[in-house]
Amino acid sequence: MAEAAVKTKATQKVIAPPPQRHFRAAVFQTYILFASMVFVGLAVAAHFVPYFSIDLTVTRAVQSNHGALVDQLMRAISWIGFPPQAFILAALVVVALYFAGLRWEAMAAIFAMGNVALGALIKLIVVRPRPGADLVHVVSKLNTSGFPSGHVLSTTALGGYLAFLAFTLLKPSWGRTAITSFLGVLIVLMGPSRIYLGHHWFSDVMGAYLLGSLWLALTIKFYRWGKERFFRRQPAAPEAPVAPQKPAAAGAGH
Repeated sequence: MAEAAVKTKATQKVIAPPPQRHFRAAVFQTYILFASMVFVGLAVAAHFVPYFSIDLTVTRAVQSNHGALVDQLMRAISWIGFPPQAFILAALVVVALYFAGLRWEAMAAIFAMGNVALGALIKLIVVRPRPGADLVHVVSKLNTSGFPSGHVLSTTALGGYLAFLAFTLLKPSWGRTAITSFLGVLIVLMGPSRIYLGHHWFSDVMGAYLLGSLWLALTIKFYRWGKERFFRRQPAAPEAPVAPQKPAAAGAGH
């Protein structure tokens, strides 16, 4: 009984008070609305405009840093997002989660990977040309549409989801810090790497970050929805039931 009481108190401490939860929800909803509007605006503009003046400015600024170390780093980061290694790495993540007992986490990871189909569909609709070699340095020519960047979209959605899992499921430790930091740096640098190689414009990358963050939010919502309903007793990290709070005794606090 005493142990159960301690667990209940610990659970109650983690839950934020109602005003704080309402404020967070309002900020989150505002961001979702803002990101959705900006992304739609960018997609429509990208359909009609091959590139913006800021795209050219940013690309030339990023490509001006062409030291040997920077060049190798940018190429290595972009390499992760190309097939077949991108699909192999994603599949290994799903398999690792599943056999670690995190069954629903693995299912939600597959959901996170749905961003690939969404990005491909938007590319077909927008049909924006990639940067040309007559304007900037292009390492290799790619024949697919440029908006949004598939590398950035996938890394933001799946990498962000894995960082979320590490932060929520692992106890505070150097391991958790290392995992979340690595994924955060990978997400942040994926965009500049695509610009550096001349495969995408700045607006392609920003559109992918916006769409990726929206898909990440949807993935987390899907994860929480299913975890509470179907995977309370999975082998690892089961969803713990929240004990109902007892009504205060009459006269308490007077």
